[in-house]
Amino acid sequence: MSESHFHVHGPHDHEVEHQAHAGDAFAGRIAVTTAILATLGALMSYMGGATQNDALLWKNEAAIKKTEASDQWNFYQAKSNKQNLAELGMTLSTGDAQERYRAEAKRYSDEKKDIQKKAEALEKEAQDANARSEASMHTHHRWAQAMTLMQVAIALAAITLLTRKSWMQWGVYACAAGGIAVAGFALAHV
Repeated sequence: MSESHFHVHGPHDHEVEHQAHAGDAFAGRIAVTTAILATLGALMSYMGGATQNDALLWKNEAAIKKTEASDQWNFYQAKSNKQNLAELGMTLSTGDAQERYRAEAKRYSDEKKDIQKKAEALEKEAQDANARSEASMHTHHRWAQAMTLMQVAIALAAITLLTRKSWMQWGVYACAAGGIAVAGFALAHV
């Protein structure tokens, strides 16, 4: 407006201007609470995804080690078959041939011991990887539970804002506190 004119505000204009400067304290608190809950929820969602990926990687590692152990047991079985044939040859022959088969049978027996140790070690690695996968999956479930509580808290905050019932804020805070507690369990791997 120019300096030569003046403007008179109506009652409605005054209230709109007052709300723009002062704001609605209740709505402001709910908005800030919702923003904080959404941020915490995003962090929980990220951690849930990360632990789920870890669980899948460990499960894959377990499958690889189990396959390697199976290969070793197959190798062990092949050596057993060769040992049995050498022992049969030793029984059916005499002289130099019998001594050659005896040496082969001993060699296969010795080789089997090393193969058995390797197969058992690989089976142990597979079991360890499976255990780590299960632990990661448990932690993932904790993060998912925490995120669910945060989502409920955000939904309650929206209902609180729409209904303008201040007592509902306690439900928002209770769900958020529950989500934070469960997130603490996830961090502690409980």
